[in-house]
Amino acid sequence: MPQLSEMTRKLHPRYGFETLAVHSGSPPDSSTGARSFPIYQTTAYVFDDADHAASMFNLQAPGFIYSRLTNPTVAALEEKLATLEGGRGGTVASSGHAAETLALFPLMSPGMEVIVSNKLYGGTINLMGKSYRKFGWKAIFVDNDDPDAFRAVLSEKTRAIFVESLANPGGVVVDLEAIAKVAQEAEVPLIVDNTMATPWICRPFEWGADLVVHSTTKFLSGQGNAMGGIVIDSGRFPWLGNVKYPSLSEPCPDYNGLTFAETFGDLAFTLYSHAVSLRDLGCSQSPMNAWITLNGVETLPLRMERHVENAMEVARFLQGHEAVEWVSYAGLSSSPYHQLAKKYLEGKAGSVFTFGIRGGYESGLRILENVELFSHVANIGDTRSLILHPASTTHRQLNEEQLLAAGAGPEVIRLSIGLESSADLIADLGQALASL
Repeated sequence: MPQLSEMTRKLHPRYGFETLAVHSGSPPDSSTGARSFPIYQTTAYVFDDADHAASMFNLQAPGFIYSRLTNPTVAALEEKLATLEGGRGGTVASSGHAAETLALFPLMSPGMEVIVSNKLYGGTINLMGKSYRKFGWKAIFVDNDDPDAFRAVLSEKTRAIFVESLANPGGVVVDLEAIAKVAQEAEVPLIVDNTMATPWICRPFEWGADLVVHSTTKFLSGQGNAMGGIVIDSGRFPWLGNVKYPSLSEPCPDYNGLTFAETFGDLAFTLYSHAVSLRDLGCSQSPMNAWITLNGVETLPLRMERHVENAMEVARFLQGHEAVEWVSYAGLSSSPYHQLAKKYLEGKAGSVFTFGIRGGYESGLRILENVELFSHVANIGDTRSLILHPASTTHRQLNEEQLLAAGAGPEVIRLSIGLESSADLIADLGQALASL
């Protein structure tokens, strides 16, 4: 079961983010000496003997049992990302949505509530607000910009608070410290989706978050070719003795009555996620996708630096264009989130943002048809620059009120700025805007 390797334990306190991105979690292969971490494309693992097998199934010994639960390549990715976020352990899943479900699964039960920001990726709003009802979980949406709004809806049924550090699609920056204070007062965990910012820009654990989730499909993988997600545990939330979370604080009949919080301490959440959540939900990531993402993370700092630099130049261009009504990018001094970006994102506002096109819905669709370098796809975080009209795609399942709250009105265009020459991207947008 997951635990930091000796190599990572030695690296962690000594080296910077860039060094950890390259080296943590992926030492030379012990059996062959291969420097590139291998793809362990296997479903199962041979036990030493019957006693060894029994001890592993009883969670008494570390190791690999079955790749739905654990796999060496997947474990390497978990270790690398947990290290970069400053967490205690991680659980990789098949997608970002799967990671969100894994984050909530040990915490929720029928009738319980999660307080959720109203400025989220449209698919997450749908997942939280509709699909989770089938589990008997209730999502209560509140104004992302008002920390007191989270406090106002707290109840005995509240089991978590969920926000995005840098919200998709509008680049809204969340006041993490203020919302973490609300969560701490209520003694519930704060879950932060850090996909848009990545740990290179923001590390939510440093501001009081308890769990961090990512769609690794996006910037962490970086090339748009590997689906995945992860939930990372800070190891700091006090599960032991907390009656709100019986999955972690009470004896588990599946494992001879052991109590995860008592037996595994600060690894309780991560061990439960592997031993129960992945076992039963089955949303495991393939070794191939984990390997692709593992290699992608090595260049994350370099890529993010270029992503952010290009995004700033494109945002400034759009801000001054007569066909553009507004630009929502926290890197611009005109943004209401500019000061929060300075505090939480070191002034780096990521590379995904929105702008409003004059002429509304129809003009937005014409822009999509006239760009040449920008790819019209439903993804972000690619090396290539991407363009989307959220109201007709990623957020189309929302009603008009929800669209406006999420920053995805009919005139909104979302850009994910890639690694091309910024001058070429500006020229492409310029000619597309001129076509209006």
